[in-house]
Amino acid sequence: MSYEEKGVWSFLAIAVIGYGVYLWLVLPQLGSTPVADVDYVGPMLWTIGGAIVAGILARIAIEIVVPSEQRTADQRDREIDRTGERVGNSFVVIGAIGAMVLAWFEVDWFWIANAIYLCFVISALLSSLTKLAAYRVGGFQEW
Repeated sequence: MSYEEKGVWSFLAIAVIGYGVYLWLVLPQLGSTPVADVDYVGPMLWTIGGAIVAGILARIAIEIVVPSEQRTADQRDREIDRTGERVGNSFVVIGAIGAMVLAWFEVDWFWIANAIYLCFVISALLSSLTKLAAYRVGGFQEW
């Protein structure tokens, strides 16, 4: 498994776990607290920041446990990354449009922020799954 593919696996796992932690912290508040009073900013910032730190530490730990032969991306890795990012970025755009529509209707900031965060997570998932499919199925030729 290449250095880049290992990074994709860790990014995918961290995106899912990070968003799961965020939901675990915020969802219980929705039943007992009005949406305007839900404390979501702190948990959102901490889970995003934690995911960044976890990503850095995961890459270091993976390389200590299972070192890669090569740490630079080759042409195939760059093509896979480019394709995966194109797929994932579509949901960043969808999230921005969704947030804009919610703002037009003056929906509470909680929903706007969560729509954006959800689309970031979906973007990470789709991008990672696209890249992993390309690595596993061999959708790109070897260089």
